[in-house]
Amino acid sequence: MGIFRRSPGTPSPNAAIARFWEWWPEARERLDDNVPEAIAEQISAHVEAMHPDLEWEIGPGPSLTVSGGGVGELRGIAERWFRAAPDDGWQYRPARTADPAMLEGKLQLEDHEFDLSYVRMGLRADARRARVDITAYHPDFLFVPEETQLALTYRVLDWALGEDDVARWTGDVTVVTEEPMDALPPSMLSAVVEQVAAPFGDPAWLTGEGRTPLGHAARVAVRFPLHRQDHPLCDLYVAVALPYANANPDRLPVEPSASALRDFEKSIEAMGERVLLAAHESGDGRRVFHLYVDPESGAVAELDQLAAGWSEGRAKVSSQPDPAWEVLEPYQP
Repeated sequence: MGIFRRSPGTPSPNAAIARFWEWWPEARERLDDNVPEAIAEQISAHVEAMHPDLEWEIGPGPSLTVSGGGVGELRGIAERWFRAAPDDGWQYRPARTADPAMLEGKLQLEDHEFDLSYVRMGLRADARRARVDITAYHPDFLFVPEETQLALTYRVLDWALGEDDVARWTGDVTVVTEEPMDALPPSMLSAVVEQVAAPFGDPAWLTGEGRTPLGHAARVAVRFPLHRQDHPLCDLYVAVALPYANANPDRLPVEPSASALRDFEKSIEAMGERVLLAAHESGDGRRVFHLYVDPESGAVAELDQLAAGWSEGRAKVSSQPDPAWEVLEPYQP
């Protein structure tokens, strides 16, 4: 899937979100246990106006889910839609939630009906990546194309874990036509994920050393694990580069610059959930802070002010839309 980039002439999804909620009370009053085709088409049109790759579904409760289907670049749009929802007795969700009862039912995909009680999964926990790699099997995979096999697998994963936890904790997902050894029913997946996630209740910092393009020493620190779903509004990547005046022969910071950089970092963290400090790297006489920011929170202007007050040289602040967090990929284990 292509990366979502909004050109200067492309309307903000916020206008489409506002139009959805202006229109929604009219549709809601006409809904009962079934969704008339005319209303379904109107819902689809309003959701597609926010982004053409968003999905929606109505469930019991009553509830309405607008989802990015686990695609990170769409998570912020779904979250903004959700946060604008009224308090009207309906349940609104920006991602599909777990529904383990569905794992024993049947699912029709295209012209094939699958009995989900036959799904089995090989599960391999990778503590280094904080992920569970999954090999999915169903005896009917012999009769359907890989696209359908994957569609079934991800629907089952969503019901087993919920869409956000699928994105947080699952790693490589493959489909096979022969049952893996030691395979388990998907109802066991949540217990395996809990074991993998347990050590990471609070994110830690991973550190490493390398070389700058000029051949000098470099130090990198990355927050881990980092999950796009935990910071859904942080769609904007911001880099803050600070030169430091006091360095050792390897051009890494020493006192008093080291303390000044720590104070700057504390000022960033004091900005709360509007700004996520994802990583920082030092070398060749400067430190670069890699941040993800809610672009509608006013945080960028505050970062500009903060950088302008840096006393050890001219700071540089740059930014670019990155709803999929692509810039961060080279820093992930």
